[in-house]
Amino acid sequence: MMDVGRHPKIKLLTFSEVEDIAGYVGNFKVRIRKKARYVDETECTSCGDCVEVCPIVIPDEYQEGLGSRRAIFLSFPQAVPSAYIVNADECLGQNPIACGKCIEACEKSCIDFDMKDEIINVDVGVVIVATGMDIYDPTPLNEYGYTSFSNVMTSLEFERLICTGGPLEGQLGRPSDLAFPKRIGFIQCVGSRTQDPERGNPYCSNFCCMNTIKTTQYLNDAHPEVESTVFYTDLRAFGKGFEELLMRSKGNGVKYIRGLPGDVVEDPNTGNLQLTVENTTRNRLENHSFDLVVLAVGAVPSENTETIRQMVSLSKSPSGFLREAHPKLRPVDTPTKGVFIAGGVESPKDVRGSVTQASAAASRASILLNKDQFSVDAITAVIDEELCKNCGICADVCPFSAIVWEKGQPAEVITAACTGCGTCAAECKFNAIEMRHFSDQAIYAQIDAMLEENPQESIVTFACNWCSYAGADTAGVGRMQYPPNAHIIRTMCSGRVSPEFVWYAFRKGAPVVLVSGCHYVDCHYIDANRSTTRRVDGLWDGLDKNGVDPGRLMLEWCSAAEGARWQHIMKQAEEKRLVVEEEMIQDTRSLLKEARVPGPRNPRAKDENQPADYQCLICGDSWSGTYQSDAERTCPACRSNSVRWIRKR
Repeated sequence: MMDVGRHPKIKLLTFSEVEDIAGYVGNFKVRIRKKARYVDETECTSCGDCVEVCPIVIPDEYQEGLGSRRAIFLSFPQAVPSAYIVNADECLGQNPIACGKCIEACEKSCIDFDMKDEIINVDVGVVIVATGMDIYDPTPLNEYGYTSFSNVMTSLEFERLICTGGPLEGQLGRPSDLAFPKRIGFIQCVGSRTQDPERGNPYCSNFCCMNTIKTTQYLNDAHPEVESTVFYTDLRAFGKGFEELLMRSKGNGVKYIRGLPGDVVEDPNTGNLQLTVENTTRNRLENHSFDLVVLAVGAVPSENTETIRQMVSLSKSPSGFLREAHPKLRPVDTPTKGVFIAGGVESPKDVRGSVTQASAAASRASILLNKDQFSVDAITAVIDEELCKNCGICADVCPFSAIVWEKGQPAEVITAACTGCGTCAAECKFNAIEMRHFSDQAIYAQIDAMLEENPQESIVTFACNWCSYAGADTAGVGRMQYPPNAHIIRTMCSGRVSPEFVWYAFRKGAPVVLVSGCHYVDCHYIDANRSTTRRVDGLWDGLDKNGVDPGRLMLEWCSAAEGARWQHIMKQAEEKRLVVEEEMIQDTRSLLKEARVPGPRNPRAKDENQPADYQCLICGDSWSGTYQSDAERTCPACRSNSVRWIRKR
């Protein structure tokens, strides 16, 4: 941190928080609140005279509550800048409240209680989110007596206890009476690897095993007389040199018992702790007595992560940590362009993993910053201002905040921020949004081609590009056999599937329609598949009201690696198709023809022969044609199908 503080190209803002992030890749606008320190950091020399006269004494967060500090304090010994901070909520204040002792003691007059918070606005090209992680609070685990017995402590508290900069200055003593603990027990996986949400989290926290092994090795080197015992379910010593360190720890006499204690009981006379554990290796119950018990607690997402996540529209995993764009190919990228993640914000990890990921994030950021221009995929949304009704629904459903809308004004797409998921186009009721290369015309044309001959033998399938479509590829590569009746329409996201596509397919004679996308928590567009669920729920109700079996519309989730699941989904769809008879298909077509259900959206021209003007979104060429003509769908100059309607004539 000191090197960062000295670097001429790095501006370090401590005691500050980000209040808002707006904009897009290459043009982010960040609002930062620099909180009032009430001490001039440029003049303070950290002499400590103010601390000596401060009458307020409270537990020190840096020492995990094992030490104390004053209302004016230094956050930690290596803090940058090396200047004191006054906690306004703890300080007694200045006259007329009659304290101000720190002001009188400061010879340089660095303390100023009239300081105000400062708002700083900065323009940046990329954002790296590294808000870290927090430590699990073992209070709910009553059987371990964390809140009942002072000699039960967490692994982080024990780290501060034995640290040379800790409250005991490197000496070893237990909290209750400062007596030297000759027997110390370590309990692993506290708050981790459990399916009970009230007792912790289902994931492995990655660093707990090695932290305990390192601590036992330190105790053996510094205090050879200490007996250490580790209770575990299994040890995960993956990493360079980790297995060797484990073997070294065992060789130095540390006992490893496979089994977790059921409860911890304190002897009121001695303060020692009694543990009962099932030794699964020896298949017997054992009783152990310790002077001190250390709980190896896992990690949980930082409380500040959720605020930042909402600012820059990031997705998170079921565990609450932020999700990367791809776990193997893009491990530090996020779905939002220009935003990267690093460290414990992505998953629990040790220092080495955090440094490695931070270096990767810095490299990815430098690639963008070194570009004069930023290229985007040509699958973004385009809004026709003449058709836009200024409702703002598209802006509400966009998972990336890529649509700007003000009341009474047409919506505008920020192309650099748009990822082409198509959720806005499916939501727009006025056909004012077109998706480049995934236009409504193209999708309707595919439905027509599928159902032109023998429609009763086809299953119209809408598959997400990233998961379902890739899952079908996985099934094909794996030579997994399934019925070939499904005809797939690839969309970038299941959120692109408009209800009108489904109505149109049924009106054309489709026996079964399948909508498939990423798993609910794995959406590559943050939460666009929530819109899919909402629309399909409405479609099921609509089909039922119009006398059509809702079961003929299927909604399934499948990931790119689940080829076997795709095979199972196809078999289920085929079973439903075989039940649908020709008579049922004809009845459906008649019912939907008479019912008031949407057909292909076309507010542009009621007459297919009505002339209109068009423009190519790729080369910019303009020409005249008629609705549903080849000229409308394909540019005569560059043969692109990225075409927009300009006006009717």
